[in-house]
Amino acid sequence: MKVMQAMRKMPGGVLLIPAIIGLTINSTFPDALKIGSFTTALFKGATTPFLALFMLCAGAQIDIRKAKIALGKGFILTITKILVGACIGLLIGKVFGNSGIWGLSILAIIPAMTNSNSSLFAAIAGETGDDTDVGAVSIIAINNGPLFSMIILGTSGLANIPFTSFIAVLIPVVVGFILGNIDSEWRDLLSHGNMLIPFLGFSIGSSLKFQSIINAGAPGLILGITTLVLTGFAGYFVYGIFHGERAIGAAIGTTAGIATATPMAIAAIDPSLAQFAQSATIQVSASVVITAFLCPILVTYLSKRNKKKRLKVNLETEKI
Repeated sequence: MKVMQAMRKMPGGVLLIPAIIGLTINSTFPDALKIGSFTTALFKGATTPFLALFMLCAGAQIDIRKAKIALGKGFILTITKILVGACIGLLIGKVFGNSGIWGLSILAIIPAMTNSNSSLFAAIAGETGDDTDVGAVSIIAINNGPLFSMIILGTSGLANIPFTSFIAVLIPVVVGFILGNIDSEWRDLLSHGNMLIPFLGFSIGSSLKFQSIINAGAPGLILGITTLVLTGFAGYFVYGIFHGERAIGAAIGTTAGIATATPMAIAAIDPSLAQFAQSATIQVSASVVITAFLCPILVTYLSKRNKKKRLKVNLETEKI
């Protein structure tokens, strides 16, 4: 059976399908995963260690020897994604408080809008752009996970996150970065970090129940579309400075599958946000799926539109 192949056909499926299985088991047989020992450690309480190891692996993929233009593209898109998501999330947080608006708490808004799906970006860039566009993913990948969400919430005062927690989240990324750049064999070994994603997904799902999905309602749809439009078009416009296929910039208008773990990771540090963790997790999951489906369509539309404009300009130039 081609199980993995089937999972990959669904956007974010490698994480979301195991999450659905874990959710189903926890909703119907809640004590099944509490028998202790390795079973509970692997399938029930592994979200934090899996996420930490994933971040170490992601850090190892940042290659400082990549071409400068690729690093520049990755840097400008990453900063744009984080700034747009942070500004929107903080504005809503300051005006409406941590509970947010339209049923969307800041614990859902900030992780969804600041984490981009680097795998999808790489796929789109490989299809539409050149090597420097694909190389940009080595920088874009660093915004996957809770680090920047924690920094945004902690420094703004919307969450009580001790400075040591920032350091504790950053260390795995730094260790991975060092290992990957001093020895290419370490980078190759840690490039298999994606194998952790299905287990991380199951662990996330096993901490949720169906009632939390019902409570989440339509806000997840709003979150996904807002993330696509606001961060996607922001990326599109700033990418124009590189005079290449600017439509690729819109490929940051996604939510990374790994962002699904962020609300619970932050709520574990600041218990005052725990009341929003379950609904935020479901809403972020919805944004993962929605943006993964719609973002390639947006990029394709913008790319075709730009090609028509260039063709029109060329024809007018030839007439002159």
